[in-house]
Amino acid sequence: MNRIADQILDASLLIVDDQESNVALLEEMLRNAGYSRVASTMDPHEVCALHRKNSYDLILLDLQMPGMDGFQVMEALKTNDKDGYLPVLVITAQPGHKLRALQAGARDFVSKPFDLLEVKTRIRNMLEVRLLYKRLANYNAELERVVEERTAQLRESEARYRSLTELALDWYWEQDENGDFTKVSGPVLDMLGIRVGSLAGESTGVESTGWDETERAALQATIAARQPFLDFVFNRVNPDGSRQRFHVSGEPMFNQSCRFIGYRGIGVELTS
Repeated sequence: MNRIADQILDASLLIVDDQESNVALLEEMLRNAGYSRVASTMDPHEVCALHRKNSYDLILLDLQMPGMDGFQVMEALKTNDKDGYLPVLVITAQPGHKLRALQAGARDFVSKPFDLLEVKTRIRNMLEVRLLYKRLANYNAELERVVEERTAQLRESEARYRSLTELALDWYWEQDENGDFTKVSGPVLDMLGIRVGSLAGESTGVESTGWDETERAALQATIAARQPFLDFVFNRVNPDGSRQRFHVSGEPMFNQSCRFIGYRGIGVELTS
């Protein structure tokens, strides 16, 4: 017997009927068919509490019962069904009740007097659908868990990256399509006088004093061609006569529409 058939026969079922003979007939039929988890009650007032406790995979519900009919039971079940799926197969001797029962939330129906082969077939079909519904719910729950886990991992990774870049001698930078710096981490703000618009609230750029214009022109040509560059050497003479040398590497950024949106890269001051 395959795994799905085993799961169907392991389903939990509840028979609800005020006639003892009907309960006995259905119990015997289900147990002879191999179902091992079959419960019953002749008191419709107990159904909600029993379902809340046991989460039945299928409830065989008689519609005509004194005190509380099957329609009232279904309305009550809707208030406590955890997964939004009402696993009810109604039992009725009134043909006019079938459509009303389906409109009330029942998944299927069987008629009295019972055709045992029909009853077994409808029960099995309902349980197959119920099994697929539960699998889908479990899959969605697992997918949501994985997404939350991956999101947490990404946030942790980003936090570690920000921490490392803040501690490193190197700096990370981003420029928009106009060449303005939008993000800078590391000591470059102080060393180069770079102003980040989102932080300073003013126009952005790099002070030009002291930079080698030939090197600047070569780098600007590379950027204009939207080419990556690796360990590009920058030289600067400070007002006090001291010299600084930098390695800068960068790559162009494009959005999903392949439109150029800027550059990002890293840089480091050469100390020797």
